[in-house]
Amino acid sequence: MTEKDTEKDTGRDTERYEVVVVGGGAAGLSAALVLGRARRRTLVVDAGEPRNAPAAHMQGYLSRDGMPPAEFLTVGREEIARYGVELVRDRAVDVSRGEGFAVALASGRHVHARRLVIATGLKDELPDVPGVAERFGRDVLHCPYCHGWEVRDQAFGVLATTPQSVHQALMVSQWSKDVTFFLHEVAESDLSDDDLRRLAAAGVKVVPGEVAGLVIEDDRLTGVRLAGGTSSGGDTVHAREVLFVAPRAVPQTQLLEKLGADLTETPFGSYPVVDPTGLTSVPGVWAVGNAMGFSEQVVNAAAGGYRAGAFINGELLMTALDAAAPR
Repeated sequence: MTEKDTEKDTGRDTERYEVVVVGGGAAGLSAALVLGRARRRTLVVDAGEPRNAPAAHMQGYLSRDGMPPAEFLTVGREEIARYGVELVRDRAVDVSRGEGFAVALASGRHVHARRLVIATGLKDELPDVPGVAERFGRDVLHCPYCHGWEVRDQAFGVLATTPQSVHQALMVSQWSKDVTFFLHEVAESDLSDDDLRRLAAAGVKVVPGEVAGLVIEDDRLTGVRLAGGTSSGGDTVHAREVLFVAPRAVPQTQLLEKLGADLTETPFGSYPVVDPTGLTSVPGVWAVGNAMGFSEQVVNAAAGGYRAGAFINGELLMTALDAAAPR
């Protein structure tokens, strides 16, 4: 059961929790599991938009390798429910700090937390190339560690979005020796001499020219089409079975910004400054999973959530003991 009190200034009911977790992915569920087992009144607010939803399976998580992401989340929700953690399908739209944290949900519900865990992740903005969004998570991929084994030794393409896409082209050559790097809107002159030497050493073919779209046959990728690549001005098609792209990462830091958390710029967006437990510069607020960094895979996110949950429980306990101890 949650405690309720009425805010005198608005007359609305505000449910009170010890911890509110915003985000119901691997990081948020893991934090909630630890907190529930520690007998903390915990609420998970889940908007139901996991980053890995397009993927049929997740890889690299020991004992869960190959498990569908949706199944993983279903199991996690069942586990936290066993310990009395409440999960609501809703979105946190506003937050303020006073004696604890007031969180407003899109449904109109208002909750109060002594501690706050932000596990809102990030969104992937895909290149505006016809066919890329529709095939993402199938034969248009972004992470060789997530998908490389499953598509090994096939004909790879890599779509450049910035000169830094060279790194992706070099990495995927570990899983296939047939790699074509499509420069798309990146000029070859933007690549360094070291880039070109490494691409040549890896056997990666570099193809200039804008990618106009993908060729799909029988519901599978068969080629990458370049605009106006022939002498007659027609399109050129390069036979490819897999295309790797680097989406633009958009961290979901709106709530952290409302609370005034310090952010740091990275090549993959602005992320909160955190300590090893995920504690941000705002006392009482933790950020975990992709909410605190670009490269957090599912296994890393779950570990970060666990660490934050354990630390929050210990901090709440010591705060209560210090308040009760005679001075």
